[in-house]
Amino acid sequence: MNKPATLTQPEQRAVPCVILRGGTSKGIYFHEEHVPAPGPERDHFLQTVMGSPDILQINGLGGSRLITSKIAIVKRSERDDADIDYTYAQVVPDRDVVSYAGNCGNISSGVGSFAIDEGLVSAVEPITQVRIFNTNTQKILVAHVPVGGGLARVHGDFAIPGVPGTGAEIFMDYSKTAGAKTGKLLPTGSAQDVVQLEDGTQLTVTLGDLANPCVFVHAQDVGLTGSEMPVQINENKALISRLKEIRGRAAVLAGFCDDWKRAEAASPSLPLVVIIAGSDDYLDMNGKAVPQEHMDLRARLVFYNKCHESMAGTGSMCTAAMSRIPNTIVNLTARNTEGDTLRIGHPLGVMHVVADANSDAVQGEVRFKRLGFSRTARRIMSGTVYIPNKLTSDEIG
Repeated sequence: MNKPATLTQPEQRAVPCVILRGGTSKGIYFHEEHVPAPGPERDHFLQTVMGSPDILQINGLGGSRLITSKIAIVKRSERDDADIDYTYAQVVPDRDVVSYAGNCGNISSGVGSFAIDEGLVSAVEPITQVRIFNTNTQKILVAHVPVGGGLARVHGDFAIPGVPGTGAEIFMDYSKTAGAKTGKLLPTGSAQDVVQLEDGTQLTVTLGDLANPCVFVHAQDVGLTGSEMPVQINENKALISRLKEIRGRAAVLAGFCDDWKRAEAASPSLPLVVIIAGSDDYLDMNGKAVPQEHMDLRARLVFYNKCHESMAGTGSMCTAAMSRIPNTIVNLTARNTEGDTLRIGHPLGVMHVVADANSDAVQGEVRFKRLGFSRTARRIMSGTVYIPNKLTSDEIG
């Protein structure tokens, strides 16, 4: 006997969704009309979808890692300068936290494809430009999505480290996202800031804000070489504690909280921490050699006190932007700061970021002709996720 595509269950409600890989992340994509309005009910809904809080997320669709516990909420935009509105949500696997504080570059790279395939944006061959208003940062992104037969293309010859095989190249333009959360490309107005830790150590950092705010710190200043893999960073409790303090003090500089010890509660995700080092040979997570000449610098990105397996899209954008601003520690560390591409060595290989700044830029006033990166995206599943209904008082007994 054939069963209906969507079961009717009195104890659970069925909600349409799409599982889609965007770049090196995987998320659940929803039409906004199918999701509760912002507030506690929405948070509970999204946690239930993923199966959080639970480190394994065994009772939901999450994959027990930050990069597989992400959500995109999309609708047709009413703005003149955008085609769709998109809200990003990070569900933390092992914490009772849903964060809307910033954006995710990888999940963003799947939003254009989702919008085209769902009929929210008309397909124009061979490339459809999708203007995306990100509600988290109040900024416009533009996705250049390859299209064929009225749908987003999947097959292509573009490869990104961290994703097996190749796919159709989607270029994401972030040139209009400066000051995403603080309103300034350099939130403190300075290319370098000095933070003093509780043990008296003074560190020179750069605080930048494009796509998402990031605090940049030299690897050697936190006892690293710059070639460490995520597991080495995550298992070093003393290091994670030090990075938490650095992030907390940067959060104070950015105006996110007034006491660095409150950063975990007041701003648990931003700023991102990016540990940087000059270019050098290293072995990636798969044991593959990454030669020094293939990169301009090395970076390890830490968010929610865990090292990213590759490089967050928004983190790469901010890194590239800072590489073009004179006297930032990124600019002084990177090997190539005048071309139109920055090559970032991360735990899974090398990421190429377009960073074409205007030639007459002065510190703090950089304007970008093009600033973006290329990703691939693939729809994995379309279907329904089941959300348990709340028990009535009679059912509770």
